[in-house]
Amino acid sequence: MNLKESTRRYILLGALLFIVAGLIAANVLANGQDAQFTKEDALYQQVAQLYSEKNYEEASVHMKELLKAQPKSEAVNYLGGLVAANVGDNKQAAILLQKTLDINPHKVEDAMFMLQFGEVLVLAERKEDAKTVLMRCQESAWAPEDFPEYQNRVAELLAQIDTIQ
Repeated sequence: MNLKESTRRYILLGALLFIVAGLIAANVLANGQDAQFTKEDALYQQVAQLYSEKNYEEASVHMKELLKAQPKSEAVNYLGGLVAANVGDNKQAAILLQKTLDINPHKVEDAMFMLQFGEVLVLAERKEDAKTVLMRCQESAWAPEDFPEYQNRVAELLAQIDTIQ
């Protein structure tokens, strides 16, 4: 089957138009994605700033919106867990910290994360989970240098578990 020269040109022109249309569509979609990312990043920075200023109530309000926008983000869930713990919602804090660990299982190597997670589990009265996490903290030799009372705090929390009914 031989194609005429004009047919070849139309095929080539159609292919080029298809590629150009695809590039234009990709550019439009990318710009929308950039705007969404910028908005969510600004919200995350705002929540982090409020958290560092110890304005936990206001941070909690904005955190709900951020968690809806980025439910699978390790950083968002971790910050959300810390904010929830500081406003006294320990059950929600435990859920968010568990989700952080589910997203990034390597967080078990982060000594401060594990201590925070164990403390939240104690406060949420999840005895068995707290005991598991704190026993791992106690068995590990990776206590942070800037927190020399790490093992003492772990021992206190383990003792506190026994008082939970």
